[in-house]
Amino acid sequence: MSRTLSALSWDEARALSQTLEQVEQPLLEAELELLCSQKQRLRYDGDLTGLPVSNSSRTYPHAAFGHMDDEIRLGYQAAVVSMASPTYGRLWLSAAHHPGDTVSSTQAEALMLAAEARTGLRPRRRIELLRRRIEAFERQIETPQQRLMVQEKEVQKAQARLAEAEQQVMERQAILADVEEDYRLRQRKERPTGRLAQVRQRLEAAERRQQSREKALPAAKRRLSKTQAQNATQHEELKRLQERLACFERDNATNPSPIEAEFRLDAGFGTYDNIALLIEMGYEVYTKAHNHRVVAFLKDKAGAKASWSRVGANAEMTAWQGLELKHCPYPLDVGLERFYTGEKLKYSALLHFGKDPVGENLTAWFEHYNGRQTIEAGIKEGKRVFYLHRIKVRAEPAIYLQERMVLFAANFIRWATRWLSDQAEPVAESLDLSRMGIKRQVRVGAHVSAQVVRDSQGTLSMGCS
Repeated sequence: MSRTLSALSWDEARALSQTLEQVEQPLLEAELELLCSQKQRLRYDGDLTGLPVSNSSRTYPHAAFGHMDDEIRLGYQAAVVSMASPTYGRLWLSAAHHPGDTVSSTQAEALMLAAEARTGLRPRRRIELLRRRIEAFERQIETPQQRLMVQEKEVQKAQARLAEAEQQVMERQAILADVEEDYRLRQRKERPTGRLAQVRQRLEAAERRQQSREKALPAAKRRLSKTQAQNATQHEELKRLQERLACFERDNATNPSPIEAEFRLDAGFGTYDNIALLIEMGYEVYTKAHNHRVVAFLKDKAGAKASWSRVGANAEMTAWQGLELKHCPYPLDVGLERFYTGEKLKYSALLHFGKDPVGENLTAWFEHYNGRQTIEAGIKEGKRVFYLHRIKVRAEPAIYLQERMVLFAANFIRWATRWLSDQAEPVAESLDLSRMGIKRQVRVGAHVSAQVVRDSQGTLSMGCS
């Protein structure tokens, strides 16, 4: 298989992936219609999973060392998105192939866009929030702009003062030379309080002044350079936000039937930039804080008198609604959870934005967020049941195709199980698919011989024994 796929090109791999999507699309659309008819929210889960190879291997193209399975390993990362399905439980939507050093925080936008492209549905963009954010940011930019003007004048002043000092040194050097020549011609001795000593002292003072101003000028330039860089960064950020606003306005104009949707992501994706983007894209957001300093801040804020609610067997939470966090453009519902792992007490911070009243029921919030374990279970299933933990090919397009085929297989077996349950005639001592796990179905299916027959009209039928 590896030798056969070694010549596979990226165009061919993507074409095969598109073919798989075409097979999946009718079933996916039927599930989306069911969700819409039931007026249910579309729920996405996203994650980044490592696919390690041997650390000593040199034959896997573009493999890189990264965090995989709680250690640093050589390999790849697969960015995946799943959708909660009322019929099938979980359906995979997309997979993107990356080098092993790819980190979650850089992939949130790509996951969201991949999910929207796959389903063809998106929520209404919150352009009114984005407009207010841009207006506040424009006011924030005014301060560095004023500071920039002041520092430009300080640099000019420092340059003028240095030029003045340099001129003074040259003038006093000339005076010293004249006085020294006069002393030589008149054969006068230099005395500590004489004119020559005084001229030397004035020159030394001028040289010290020049040295001081030579140091002051680079310091003024460094301050100016720092402010210029900050100003340029802020203007780039402003331009990016303005372009996002224009894009989102077009999205809303071409989206007559927006849907309600939520995204659940782990802490690796929970940067403030990613959270703000998710909010502006119109999603109900469930994630964890990316920065450990948020947890430290919340622990101090809670203090010793915090009211803790039990939300799990070994977990407790306390929460704040509409809390404004430094550097986050939008207020968030924030929950501080603590739990024991053995004898060690650990903390983490849950973050939420949206209309769900999570602060009124901390247990429901805790359980709903941890419901994203469905994607973690799906990743585990893909690696252990469909053997994605073993990369069986060496060409990178083939590795991507293997990733995509595993997700297709996980979807297909759920569709097939439902279809067989609906279509199969009752037979004594037959296997009850509704009670069989995916792993057992795969094991049984792999050891059952089958016969595929095409009749004269081109219809395929299959029999198993």
